[in-house]
Amino acid sequence: MDQIQKQLLQQIADLHEVPQGAYNIRANGEMAGRNTTENIDIVTKSDKPGIDIIIKAGTKNESVHIPVILSQTGHTEMVYNDFYVGEGADVTIVAGCGIHNAGDEESRHDGIHAFHLAAGARLKYVEKHYGDGDGNGRRVMNPTTVIDLAEDAYMEMESTQIKGVTSTIRDTSATIAAGATLIVREKIMTHGEQLAETNFHLDLNGEGASAQLSSRSVAKGKSRQVFRSCINGNAQCSAHSECDAIIMDEASVSAIPEVTANHLDAALIHEAAIGKIAGEQLIKLMTLGLTEQEAEEQIVSGFLK
Repeated sequence: MDQIQKQLLQQIADLHEVPQGAYNIRANGEMAGRNTTENIDIVTKSDKPGIDIIIKAGTKNESVHIPVILSQTGHTEMVYNDFYVGEGADVTIVAGCGIHNAGDEESRHDGIHAFHLAAGARLKYVEKHYGDGDGNGRRVMNPTTVIDLAEDAYMEMESTQIKGVTSTIRDTSATIAAGATLIVREKIMTHGEQLAETNFHLDLNGEGASAQLSSRSVAKGKSRQVFRSCINGNAQCSAHSECDAIIMDEASVSAIPEVTANHLDAALIHEAAIGKIAGEQLIKLMTLGLTEQEAEEQIVSGFLK
């Protein structure tokens, strides 16, 4: 890999060298490296671009890194990845996409990740999206995440996009069986004329199913953000959706919740708060010697931690 690709890997996956354990690195549409373990297999799909990640039942304390990097201007791709997490496994998957575009053509990565968690499986999934480059070409990422949680499965998802993505539409759908839990934490920052759209659709189908959605975002410049969440409680279940956003300059943010209880004992809550940085926060930091811009940066950084 060249230096630009190494820098992208560092940004999206905190990788300074080849990771331990299982990994699959994709660069400009080609496999740039792969390793499997006794418990984790990675297989190239034969019918379309993408891979199958197969994690054996009972696998504990192992991780999989599957970063994608694009450094060729004008490169576009659609990738399909399926993750099969066996019964009773407890693993971490680190994904993410980085685009460096130094040209005038659009570079785009669209990915569909489907997660199939067997009964009692546990998964922590971390993804980061990042863009840079001094060209005029757009950097576009459209991740789709499809989640199927069997009984008593647990999935925690952390999704972060804080720099350089011109446009993104992020779709996440999940079906949650009895006793299963889904936790999603999302962090987004946009600036300039960037667009970020997030769509969640959750079906809680079994007794004791639960979900927590948390979105924190900052919109600067003339950027636009839209947060939509649709939660259907189809059994005795609980779900909580929360959207907190800071709006600055001439940006706009929309929060559009939809909760539907189809069962007497479905407990569903949505909260949303959108507003500017409080004046007293700025004043307090400025009295400590910070400029207004430095104070704003400190507040935003703390908000997105």
